[in-house]
Amino acid sequence: MKVNEVKNSILVVDDQEINRVILAELFKEEYNVIQAQNGEEALNIINSDNDIIAVMLDLVMPVMDGMTVLIELNRTGKIYHMPVFIITAADNMQLLSSAYSLGAVDVISKPFRMCFIKSRINNIIELYRHRNELEDVVNESIAKIERINNKMVEVLATLIEFRDCESGEHVKRIRGITIRLLEKISADNPEYYLEKRSIEKIGMAAILHDVGKIAIPDNILQKPGPLTPDEFEIMKIHTVKGCDILSQMPEDIMDEEVYRYSYDICRHHHERWDGCGYPDKLIGDDIPIWSQAVAVADVFDALTSARVYKSAFDYETAINMINDGDCGLFNPKVLKAFNAIVDDIIKLRKGNKS
Repeated sequence: MKVNEVKNSILVVDDQEINRVILAELFKEEYNVIQAQNGEEALNIINSDNDIIAVMLDLVMPVMDGMTVLIELNRTGKIYHMPVFIITAADNMQLLSSAYSLGAVDVISKPFRMCFIKSRINNIIELYRHRNELEDVVNESIAKIERINNKMVEVLATLIEFRDCESGEHVKRIRGITIRLLEKISADNPEYYLEKRSIEKIGMAAILHDVGKIAIPDNILQKPGPLTPDEFEIMKIHTVKGCDILSQMPEDIMDEEVYRYSYDICRHHHERWDGCGYPDKLIGDDIPIWSQAVAVADVFDALTSARVYKSAFDYETAINMINDGDCGLFNPKVLKAFNAIVDDIIKLRKGNKS
């Protein structure tokens, strides 16, 4: 080891001190060896020390056994980046099979055969190290591509907003409100649960909700007054035109999941809970929850923004209009989430106001 080089840590978990001492002595030159005498101690150490690169785990221990530790490491995904070696004197194939199914990579049998243990464990640790490094490189490449794609989507959405006499801040506010609203909806309603990464992608998709307005004539889109019934029918087609535009975008421009969310949102952000929206008159949860969230975000931002055909409403008036159904009926659970975080939304709205 080089001078001043920081050692990585390995964790030895066994209720028998003699076993911990033997393994610690064996690996002390290459690693910082941390010891735990039961599964509960082990999890506390793992959760507080990100430098652990391998675990040697006994299965039969008091307080918390090794299988429980494996289940938890599997649940959190940590086992995919950190090899776990089973320490056991038992020849219980069913138990070992269960351990392997939970992600254990090898078995260290008691009594220890010192000449084999070190090379086996070092080889697997090195394999994991290379795999983790490669995964980091791949993830960084994916992130870079996503950043480029997201910027292109933002530019496209902003161009549409300029044509609609908006500053481009509208789409940014819609993105922020949608994300915050979906986080609350997801937290309070298991049936609508979405992972954080999916919510972020929905936020990106939300900024394209009105991309179909590029197909609407200027005399209607920028009319400084109420639309006639015929003009409103033309305006309504921006939902389906948006889907047409998205379907013509090259596959490498947009993430597949973002595309799916964008398509749903473009088409359905004017649907309403009672089926009185457009273009498909969907009812209730036939409307995707992400489209429902964008619908509320879009209405709130539109009400509180000055447009060529109206002045901005104050926040209290806008909130009352949404809750009273003046802008169409919304899912009661979505409204509950909206009302719970409306102060946060107003702060976000003020912070991004153009």
